[in-house]
Amino acid sequence: MSFLARRLTTATPRLSASRAFSASARRDIAKITLVGNLAGTPELKATSTGREVLEYAVASNDGPRDNKHTSWFRVATFVEDGPRKDYLTSLPKGSTVFVEGDAVMNTYTDADGKTRSSMSIYQRNLEVLRRGQPAE
Repeated sequence: MSFLARRLTTATPRLSASRAFSASARRDIAKITLVGNLAGTPELKATSTGREVLEYAVASNDGPRDNKHTSWFRVATFVEDGPRKDYLTSLPKGSTVFVEGDAVMNTYTDADGKTRSSMSIYQRNLEVLRRGQPAE
């Protein structure tokens, strides 16, 4: 082994498998990317702390025309007052959107005592690919 090769192998620090690259605590989080159509006009809801949450649903189709399957995703995001909030709340049903966000699975027991699961998506980024026609 040459002098340079020995020098590089000894100078390179060994990273352990225990997240040596991060000082923050480990978080189990899944990223999701969606392209689909808005199922309705986004709605603003107030939280108990007074902040406003924008909630909307995205429908994404899969499969051939004769055997199409639609998946529905509920998305939420915090928005501040201003032109962005006004723009997002004015998006009509059917607008095609590109959403990037964090997906979190929630488990709960329904009124019949059955264990159910639902996925919540918290938006990080939203881009409008095609604005739908407003309903008359």
